[in-house]
Amino acid sequence: MKKNEKKTEEKVKNENISNENLKDEIKDESLSKTKKIIDDGNKDETEALKKKVKELEDKILYKDAELINYRKRKDEEVSSMLKYANSDIILEVLSVVDDLERAIMLDDNVLDDEVSKFLSGIKMIYSRLLKILESFEVHEIDALNKEFDPVYHQAVLTGKDENFASNIVLEVLQKGYIYKDKVIRPSMVKVNE
Repeated sequence: MKKNEKKTEEKVKNENISNENLKDEIKDESLSKTKKIIDDGNKDETEALKKKVKELEDKILYKDAELINYRKRKDEEVSSMLKYANSDIILEVLSVVDDLERAIMLDDNVLDDEVSKFLSGIKMIYSRLLKILESFEVHEIDALNKEFDPVYHQAVLTGKDENFASNIVLEVLQKGYIYKDKVIRPSMVKVNE
């Protein structure tokens, strides 16, 4: 009987071990399945997070580029404003220059001595004013007998002169000026047809 009991005990013991192994196997399998589910879930979540990070990095790069472009535009605007800051004043001075030119064009033969002295004073003021404009890089546009260019000239009249080719400036009605590298006032001209 003792042998049978021993066998039964061993059998039970073996069954217990088998049950424990089976439990361990089930537990391991369950853990691995759970891990796989978690890993699969994490993969999807990780991919989603990576995608989101990439989107945010792209947005940051875009915003940085936008900011750099904005700064460049602002710098160019400020530079341009500073470069041509005196344009309005120069335009006003040019109207005075025009008036002085008209006064100087008077015929010297018609004038008496007193008016002649006055006219010589005006000529001095006129020449000084032109020197000041030159110091500020203001230059007259050479238009007479040149080909008409809408950038530099404004056609006000047309004429017919067979001595000149078509589209040639016949007469300058009002002088035009360039300030630095910008036309601040186009020449008003009469153009040959």
